[in-house]
This record gives sequence, C-alpha cells and structure tokens, in this order.
Amino acid sequence: MLAILALEDGRIFRGVGHGHPGECQGEVVFNTSLTGYQEIATDPSYAGQIVVLTNPQIGNYGTNRADNESTKPYIEGLIVREFSQISSNWRSEQVTDEYMERYFVPVLAEVDTRALVRHLRTHGVMRGVISTQVSDPDELVRRAQSIRKMDGTDLAKVVSTKSAYAFDGVDAGHEMGGFSLASDFESNIKEQKFHVIAYDFGIKRNILRMLTRENCRVTVVPAETAAEDTLALKPDGVFLSNGPGDPEPVDYAVRAIREMLGRVPIFGICLGHQLCGLALGGRTYKLKFGHHGGNHPVRNQVTGRVEITAHNHNFAVDPDSVNANEVELTHVNLNDQTLEGLRHKTLPLFSVQYHPEAAPGPHDSHYLFRDFRQMMEEWKG
Repeated sequence: MLAILALEDGRIFRGVGHGHPGECQGEVVFNTSLTGYQEIATDPSYAGQIVVLTNPQIGNYGTNRADNESTKPYIEGLIVREFSQISSNWRSEQVTDEYMERYFVPVLAEVDTRALVRHLRTHGVMRGVISTQVSDPDELVRRAQSIRKMDGTDLAKVVSTKSAYAFDGVDAGHEMGGFSLASDFESNIKEQKFHVIAYDFGIKRNILRMLTRENCRVTVVPAETAAEDTLALKPDGVFLSNGPGDPEPVDYAVRAIREMLGRVPIFGICLGHQLCGLALGGRTYKLKFGHHGGNHPVRNQVTGRVEITAHNHNFAVDPDSVNANEVELTHVNLNDQTLEGLRHKTLPLFSVQYHPEAAPGPHDSHYLFRDFRQMMEEWKG
C-alpha cells in the first residue's frame, strides 16, 4: 500500500502505508524517544498532530492494554523508518499494525525520517497530509495548506472528559483493559488522605496513578469546570493536567485558576503550566519545532540538580513576561534555556512544563508529586 506525506511548503515524502488505509491531516512534529510509541500514540496532548518518530525501528514489541495513557490513540497519523509486522515481546497482546488499523491511525513507513526531521528543525513544524488514496502530490499540498493552524486553536475542551468521574486506580484499570497494580500501590489506595480535583485538559493515566500513590482521592473534572464548582467540592488541592493546542484560547481555565489562586493549593504540568503562566499575568509563545521526547535536561534552579525529563509541547511561557516580584522561576531547559517551571512566592501554586509522571530519568522528577502532597499538608494545617 503506497502512501504519501505532503507538507504545506510543497515537500513530498513517499513510502509504504500501514495501519488504517485512508487519509489523515494535522501538524507534523517529531519525537526523539527511543521507546514508548504506544504511550505517545495514546497521549491526548498529540491531538491534531502527525508524529514522526526518530527511532528507526517501531512496532517491534507490539502493544498491550496496560500501556495505554488514555482510552484510544489521539495522534492523527504516525511516520516511521521501519515498521515491524511482528511483535517480539511477552507483554504484547496485539501487533502494532493491527492496533493502528483498529483505531483508524494511518502509518507511513519506509520514509527517510532523518531528512524529514532535519526539514522540520530547519523550517519549523508545519501542516501535512498522509494519504493512501490520493496520488496527486499537488492536491495533497493544497489540502495541507488548508488545514487550520494550531495557533489559536483550543483542543483542550475537545479531548477533555464530558463529565466528572472518580479515579481510584482499580476501576480505571478495568476501564483501560486492566493493568496490574503493585501491592504497594493497592495499599496506598486505602490511605486516601487528600481529595484532589484534577482538571482534564488531556490528562494521562499515569498522572492519575502518581497522584493516587501520594494518598490522594482524585476526582477528574471537565476542562471548562468553573472555579466555584471546584471549590464547592472542598478539595485539598487542584491539579491542572497536560493537553493539546494553544493555551491562549483556553481562557475559561485561566479565569478559573485566578479565582482559585490563594484559596487552594494548585499544581500544573505542561498545558497546565502554561495556563498558570497566563493566569499570573505572563505570555506564551509557540516554539519553532516544540519539545517532544524523553531526553531533555532540565536544571532545578533551586537545588542545582539536573533532571532528565520527558516533554510534549509546542508552546512555552515567556520568562520575561512573568512578574519577578511575585513568581520564582524554578526550572530551565539546558538545551534552549526555555522556562520549565515556576512557583508563586507567597501563594500555594507551582507548575512545570515537562512530564514528571514519565520515567526517562527514570525517577528524577517524581519528587514534584511529593512536593504537591507536602503543600496540601501545610495548607491543611
């Protein structure tokens, strides 16, 4: 099955189609992680995007229900160098080709991904179309140019849950197809000391598991939940999740954060971090090709410690736009000096741009969940 990728600037890549036969469109980004293609595919932060994986061999260990970060893949399409037709892992429940076909994700393989990534690094991320149906590259380029840009697009409310639900670790595991829980995790479920309201802008399951490990009873609420409705639940803390799209149109969440500031401890990551920056009077901007991968060095400015972190974002908070009298800049990316974390100097709020629930370090950033628990303990008095 022949397939074509057409970028909005006219660049064409031809290869072999796998997964779902058909067509997909979105913003084309690249991810530098060596493993975790299933977690990448099911991360809601990738909604509206076609993902290029720089690791040349993809699909070789198959897929399983335990590794899903959400109920389905959210990537629009996948581009790889080599796509395995077999699974070579005892945990595999379904070969990756069948998995992608089942969830209608087109896969483009046998592509020079190094050339494609160099093109995106040089010219920036751009809109693209993958098709196994249309062979006219000029027509596909026109379609790519007509795709709505990510700038100014609110995707958080698109991927968010439509109604609130309780996460207890066990039921959610059955919902996701059942993942085995370690005995220490199951014991912690019985010791729920804090009630956390988690805003779902595209939340990943492992974030919820990490919160539960810190003795939290978690209630997940839709992205557009008003501050008064959250505070009426008398939470011990509020968590602001990761998510896709531009943070600026998510003004309803910015208003909610401002109304909750100083009334309840707040912890945000990724999109949640960007929303905290906006709520504190800062500005956000779009990166040239974003941060996507599990190998980003981030320095904790407070301790001087360097963490190896996982990233998935196209936007960042402008550090010069934040009021230095009120906000401490706590983390910085050592690759490009972008802002990776902040903390309010007097009110209980902190946030980071990267994903502390991921494990590239492997445990470098888990302390942030403990910091959140400590903040709630101090607030509770």
